[in-house]
Formats: sequence, C-alpha cells, structure tokens
Amino acid sequence: MRLSDRFLADDLLGVRFAVNVFVGTTLVWLGLKLVSDTSPIWAIASMIAATDPVVQQAERVFFGRIVNAIVGCAVGLFVLVVGHSTDWELPFALAATVLISAYVVRVPVMWRQAPITAAIVIASELTHHSKLTGLEHGLGKVAQVIFGCVVGLSVTLAMSRIWPLKVRPGDQSARAAQGSPSR
Repeated sequence: MRLSDRFLADDLLGVRFAVNVFVGTTLVWLGLKLVSDTSPIWAIASMIAATDPVVQQAERVFFGRIVNAIVGCAVGLFVLVVGHSTDWELPFALAATVLISAYVVRVPVMWRQAPITAAIVIASELTHHSKLTGLEHGLGKVAQVIFGCVVGLSVTLAMSRIWPLKVRPGDQSARAAQGSPSR
C-alpha cells in the first residue's frame, strides 16, 4: 500500500487529528496566556486526550476525564483537609482513589484520571510544604486539565461540522471510526 493510499484509506483520520491538535493547542496556549502567565502543559495534555476526529469517541473521553478528575480532586482535597503531611499519605490516597473510581463511580473511560488528579492536588501540598499553597497550585492544575478537556471536545465538535467524516455504505473501518456497530 502506498503512503498516499494510507492517508485516504481512513478518511484522513490522522490528518484530522493533527488539525484538531494544532487548533486546540493554539486555543489553549493563547487562552491561558491571556488569563495568566502559567505553563499550559497540563491543559494541552488534557486537550490532546479529549480531542478526536470521531465525535462519539471524544465525548466518551471527555465525560470520563471530567468525572474522574472530579473524583480525584475530591479525594485530594479530602486528604489535604483531613490528612497529615507524611510520606505515606500519597500512596494510600491514590490507592483509595483507584478503588472509589473503579467500584463506586464506575466510569471506566479514563479511570486513570482519578488517581492522577488526586496526585496533582496532594503532591502540590507535599512539594510546597503548605496546605494552602498546595491547594492553590493543585486546584490551578486541575482547572487547567478541565479547561483542556473542554477545548478538546469543542474543537472536535467544531471540526466535525466544518469537515465531517464520510461514512460509505459497507465501509467497516469508517463505521468503526464513527462508533457504529458493523453489520
């Protein structure tokens, strides 16, 4: 198969993803530079995870990231308020976050986001040696994660209207890309 055939075989999904990432990165970068002088890396990483040329896939990831980020943030805040700064605080809190995400919340898409978010919140306190400063830095990073997710889904929705995917009858790869069951 020639390289040009590879691009066309899946309705340019790779090119579409690259365009989504380019547009999303630009929006996140400029948006955060306007609001504050902070590194946009957390928001950009989340935007990349939440964008996809296939709208249904982007929606699943967006929902999973937001729900699990809220779980992780809640556990992280609970540990900051109730816990004592010890070396064992982080591993126990992350394990508890995984259990809550896996068995209570049960949103399997992006379930790893919960302990990641809890780690962001708790580690900020451990590295800044102050609950208040740690809380401020941790919540700022969580806000960037959520902002990146919102931008990623927004870019996906906008690009799906500007440049819609084509689904040809009988095309199994296009149906799979759209999230439709094959017949």
